[in-house]
Amino acid sequence: MPTSLTVHPDVQARFSDMRVELVVATGLDNTGHWPEAESALAATEADAGTGAITWSEDEPAIATWHAAYRAFGTNPRRTRPSVDALLRRLVRQGRLPRVNGAVDAYNATSVRFAVPAGAFDLDRLGAHVEIRPATPEDRFTPLGEPDEVEVPGVGEVVYAQGTEVLTRHWNHRDSHATRVQESTTSAVFMLERISADVPAERLTDAAAHLTALLAPHAASVTTATLTADAPVAHLATRHAVQ
Repeated sequence: MPTSLTVHPDVQARFSDMRVELVVATGLDNTGHWPEAESALAATEADAGTGAITWSEDEPAIATWHAAYRAFGTNPRRTRPSVDALLRRLVRQGRLPRVNGAVDAYNATSVRFAVPAGAFDLDRLGAHVEIRPATPEDRFTPLGEPDEVEVPGVGEVVYAQGTEVLTRHWNHRDSHATRVQESTTSAVFMLERISADVPAERLTDAAAHLTALLAPHAASVTTATLTADAPVAHLATRHAVQ
């Protein structure tokens, strides 16, 4: 059964320039070493070392997300957007984490193009996922803390299926249950912007970059786009081999 990913009308109205490029990989082999992902991470680390990749809260790629976080009640300096946290770590420490091939691929893409990136194990999603304001009934289990349960703030923008929250603060932190791990064989990757100050072409270029990293390890990689004006995408769990 395909999963539908939709944008809630309130999010459409408040963030009319939001855009999510979706990359769906099926027949994924996420075990072992991915030399392409390692090379991409190493290249970003080298570029950070020479100053070709920088971090600043004044850059539109980060400033626009800070403004969005404040709009739904989150302090972005205490709870940082994912791209902010990852770029800040790269520039300050000179190195990015290694998790598994697919996660390394989207982290490398995120810092290369300065866009938030995340992913869900597609086989752990239900029929409907929505980007929407949180409600009092929602619950979230943080990545790496399977015994913890958090209650998101009302109005905080989240990805959710039913009352199960899949991300906090739009893209700050992922859920433990839907994380991409070595056993994942189908995944959906999200590359996001919140403002037209970040060109749409940057997201399509990022999607092409991520696709190239995924393709050697997947039977199929396809893309779709989610916007406030086109707020529904259908993500099939199986695609013909391309």
